[in-house]
Amino acid sequence: MAFSMTSKSRMPKIVWALLFPVLFAHACFGFYLPGSYMHTYAPGQPILAKVNSLTSIETELPFSYYSLPYCKPPGGIKKSAENLGELLMGDQIDNSPYRFRMNVNETVYLCTTNPLSEHEVKLLKQRTRDLYQVNMILDNLPVMRYATQNGVKIQWTGFPIGYTPGNSNDDYIINHLKFTVLVHEYEGSGVEIIGTGEEGMGVISEADKKKASGFEIVGFEVQPCSIKYDPEVMTKLHTYDNISSVSCPSELDKSQIIRDQERVSFTYEVEFVKSDIRWPSRWDAYLKMEGARVHWFSILNSLMVIFFLAGIVFVIFLRTVRRDLTRYEELDKEAQAQMNEELSGWKLVVGDVFREPECSKLLCVMVADGVQIMGMAVVTIVFAALGFMSPASRGMLLTGMIILYLFLGSIAGYVGVRMWRTIKGTSEGWKSVSWSVACFFPGIVFIILTALNFLLWGSNSTGAIPISMYFVLLALWFCISVPLTLLGGVFGTRAEAIQYPVRTNQIPREIPARKYSSWLLVLGAGTLPFGTLFIELFFILSSIWLGRFYYVFGFLLMVLSLLVVVCAEVSVVLTYMHLCVEDWRWWWKSFFASGSVSLYVFLYSINYLVFDLQSLSGPVSAMLYLGYSLLMAVAVMLSTGAIGFLMSFYFVHHLFSSVKID
Repeated sequence: MAFSMTSKSRMPKIVWALLFPVLFAHACFGFYLPGSYMHTYAPGQPILAKVNSLTSIETELPFSYYSLPYCKPPGGIKKSAENLGELLMGDQIDNSPYRFRMNVNETVYLCTTNPLSEHEVKLLKQRTRDLYQVNMILDNLPVMRYATQNGVKIQWTGFPIGYTPGNSNDDYIINHLKFTVLVHEYEGSGVEIIGTGEEGMGVISEADKKKASGFEIVGFEVQPCSIKYDPEVMTKLHTYDNISSVSCPSELDKSQIIRDQERVSFTYEVEFVKSDIRWPSRWDAYLKMEGARVHWFSILNSLMVIFFLAGIVFVIFLRTVRRDLTRYEELDKEAQAQMNEELSGWKLVVGDVFREPECSKLLCVMVADGVQIMGMAVVTIVFAALGFMSPASRGMLLTGMIILYLFLGSIAGYVGVRMWRTIKGTSEGWKSVSWSVACFFPGIVFIILTALNFLLWGSNSTGAIPISMYFVLLALWFCISVPLTLLGGVFGTRAEAIQYPVRTNQIPREIPARKYSSWLLVLGAGTLPFGTLFIELFFILSSIWLGRFYYVFGFLLMVLSLLVVVCAEVSVVLTYMHLCVEDWRWWWKSFFASGSVSLYVFLYSINYLVFDLQSLSGPVSAMLYLGYSLLMAVAVMLSTGAIGFLMSFYFVHHLFSSVKID
């Protein structure tokens, strides 16, 4: 599994191009893919260390590492190339001044700052009290630190900017870092490595023996310290000068305080330690399995709900519907005519059950967008569960999801237009439907993200989407998604229309009055799908907002499968119940019977904010959380609603196909 503490959620990518080369791996002399196999280092060879954005579970607002008065690299700050997902997640990866050389243990002086200004002191104190973490990366591994709380050893990635002792109002900065780099000596034995590597699969062939020999990095740990140095002594040193090894002081008067006109000296220590950990297993420390029993309990709980609903569906089909149809078919024509006058329940609405619903165009659009979102989720999770993804590939899961969504627009266009043809009986207006499908959900996302982006811009956070990225997203939207959706619509107009099994009466049948609104039952039905989802939802929210790795995609795939089954069953049962009380307006109710789970997802998100994210501070952070939660709820509503509606449509069509009433 992949669930452990980290300063920022790291999600992997879908590696499309790996599928075909891997099939022919043995036919080739040998191959590798960038980042997919180990990088070996010779003794003394430089290792590039990078820094990512400063992050905090208190505010959820990332900031640039160099927004604080840290030492800068001698050659200047250089940004690393970032993918679409990293930019949207607020990552900003830069080079760092820290120098690492393979198997060279040293204690090094970096720099001494100018006297801290009032603004710098205020910023350092604020970031310290907001629990901001520094995120360093060495050979694509995040730095990890260990802490003991109540006798329990806890691992975190990143290290704090500073700390505030409980018995003091002063803040102290972390200015000395003790790095431990775990290395494994690789002999270049030519052993093939195929499986879940850094970014997918890779092969090391015999030809790479000599090239691959050396040391591989299998761990990166840090012990942060605050040490008060004499600035007069330290300023006489130059960058990367070796100094004597120092120990972390426990007394506050020997720690570096944050205050006006104080000069802070930064140093670090590097120790290389040989380890038995092999390169393919180096992420195991980050992805330790936690809560496995809870995941299995969630799945067993979901199975119980499914069997309960399956029993109800079984009774409906085999005992009620089947019995009624058998009795009806055994009667002669004269008896059938007499029985037609005595019909009750769902058989009475035979002339209205396929009557066009209100806002039929909106229904077609929402179902089509739901199919697109569900398709994106299923393909992404299947690839992740099969091991084609790795947490080393920052931001690429989000990139892969966006690309999948764009290309699945053709499926959405087809579904929306074919539904429109079925309801209207004609293809007229299909272009409007296709355009609406292409713009409905992306339009909602665009509006919410723009509103949240203004908040991020106002806070000068690196999480704000740059203007240039807006143009990239718009270009992807209108140059890929919209044309593919229109193309899908064209195929939808050419597909054979679904024929209704019965004719619709010209005059609508009056629906009997009921004591309680049927919509109460529809909204209550969402509790059953939510029951299969809420435990896994807790882990997902913790991954996003508490900065934990989420990598149990096998469990997530099982939960998603169970969710699809429960949504289908709930919608069918509710549709049958409405038809039995002569309510023929089942179209929208079948959509929201399963789609109402989104209401409970959003309410649970609010509950999570109040009781589990108590550390979250400030109105901006709360608005960000609620905005993203609303976006997630809309996506859940569309996808689950589409499942429920399509299953109910098939059920109603099959049910009335068996009725022989003129």
